[in-house]
Amino acid sequence: MMLLFAASSVLSVAVWVFGGRYVGSQVGKDDLWIGVAAVFLLVSGAFGYWAAQRYQRRIDLLHLGLKQAAHGNYAIRLPEEGARSFAAAIREFNELQAALEERVKLIERTGEQQVMREAALNEEAVQEERKRLARDLHDTVSQQLFAIHMSASSLPKLLELNHEKAESVMEQLISMSSMAQKQMRGFIAQLRPLELEGRSLREALDKWFPDYCRQNNLQGVLEWRVKEKLSEAKEHQLFLIIQESMANVVKHAGAQTALLTIAETEHQIIMTLQDDGAGFRADQVKRGSYGLSTMRERASKLGGDASIISKPGSGTRVRVTLPNYSHKGAEERDERE
Repeated sequence: MMLLFAASSVLSVAVWVFGGRYVGSQVGKDDLWIGVAAVFLLVSGAFGYWAAQRYQRRIDLLHLGLKQAAHGNYAIRLPEEGARSFAAAIREFNELQAALEERVKLIERTGEQQVMREAALNEEAVQEERKRLARDLHDTVSQQLFAIHMSASSLPKLLELNHEKAESVMEQLISMSSMAQKQMRGFIAQLRPLELEGRSLREALDKWFPDYCRQNNLQGVLEWRVKEKLSEAKEHQLFLIIQESMANVVKHAGAQTALLTIAETEHQIIMTLQDDGAGFRADQVKRGSYGLSTMRERASKLGGDASIISKPGSGTRVRVTLPNYSHKGAEERDERE
């Protein structure tokens, strides 16, 4: 900046000196000073504008890099050539990005390994839980059926003695049978084997998502925009998050349609679920509702994040991002080998 200001001053003085020689005898002294001042301002303004544009381009470049990093693109690097006084800042930015990228890759790898270890360790516990649910299913439904049987057995006698009482018992029977049916469906859903077993995430969603939407009177649309094969850990966590999100749509949203999109960028897998339900205000939702903490926990195990955006009357949007450096890392390892 000092050199630029010095250059603009030298140029202004040169114009003053050489211009004064040619026009000094033809104009008055006051007019000459006005001309000199105008030339000085024009030259200084031109140099200032040029300098400002130069520095603004570098500031814009840094801003773009920070914005990309904030959106999870830790692979971006800024060019250091011609950066001049910005070279140190750009170099530190690139070093920070490299460190963050390596850290995210490490979190991704260790997270996937942890998820798979937990899946293996929990398999026996899952089998025990299914047995417990089966016992609960038998006890609960058995009691409901017994109560229905006892009430139904008393109906013929009640119809003869007290018609109004019989109608009341009939209403109770309808209510109890409806409750038993709901309990049965809930237990069956819990006892059903995980839909992802033996399938890829896309294959599981192609089967599970339309069935789930049909059972709950939802118009579901699934968009798959991922070309590369996902790791088993990512597919496992995404499927659980999608199940949690869809359960929230059914329980809370009162929606008619649900759009599920799974897409990829260069270094991220992005899942979004948009419904057209009632929506909500964040300050009116109890802490832990809508399963956001559970979804964030699942996403954070792989170095990702989850968020929910909603507005009363405008539906709800769930967005989950997971880093995706595994495929690139595998290619690099193959090249080194």
